[in-house]
Amino acid sequence: MPAMAETRNVSTALAAVALFSELSPEEVHLLAARFVRRKFSQGELLFSEGDPCNGLYIIESGRLRIFKSSASGREQVLAVEGPGGSVAELPVFDGGPYPASVSAVEDAQILFISRQDLRSFCLEHPEVALKMLAVVGARLRRLVGIIEELSFTTVRQRLVAALVRMAQTEGRRSELGIEFDLPGTHQEMAHQLGTVRELVSRNLMRLQAEGLLQVEARSIVVRDMPGLTAILESSS
Repeated sequence: MPAMAETRNVSTALAAVALFSELSPEEVHLLAARFVRRKFSQGELLFSEGDPCNGLYIIESGRLRIFKSSASGREQVLAVEGPGGSVAELPVFDGGPYPASVSAVEDAQILFISRQDLRSFCLEHPEVALKMLAVVGARLRRLVGIIEELSFTTVRQRLVAALVRMAQTEGRRSELGIEFDLPGTHQEMAHQLGTVRELVSRNLMRLQAEGLLQVEARSIVVRDMPGLTAILESSS
């Protein structure tokens, strides 16, 4: 594809990204010329925790998983970012290594800009840096929430909280209840909840035996939403 047409396509993608929402079309076009497209296959690592930071990643399509790993191989998912999301805002500015690893949840198309190019652009357009700080702040609040959940709640409570959130944001009402699909396998849910797959599966089966859920692989039907939320209220 000719360079000019490629830049126009990247400009269109960047214009939909919150980080760059305050830029003029001309400024977005100038910024787009500094980006390159990269493709990652499902499961492929973009970078690992501790690697030197070489730039910022913007998700054009697909989803990325941000996670940390323990020495024993246990993983804790910190966030899953989708189209329009960004990864690695903090190390772009502080000069440190990547603080976590990132892999593709599914095939993903990514827009990448080098650390040097982004820093020079932010010197000319401070509002972009302020937007990036807001993203970093929101992610920090999410990390504090993860710490609180891991420290003060049981696996059952964390699982119920996740199920309630998904039912409220993604659920479809039917004659059976509120239906939705888990975003990943029980193993991936375990990574997000800071536990092991066996405990996720065991607690799902327990909730089903109590009449609160109907579970079939990744398909979930919430049969008793008041009963689920009562579990959270009793633990608060």
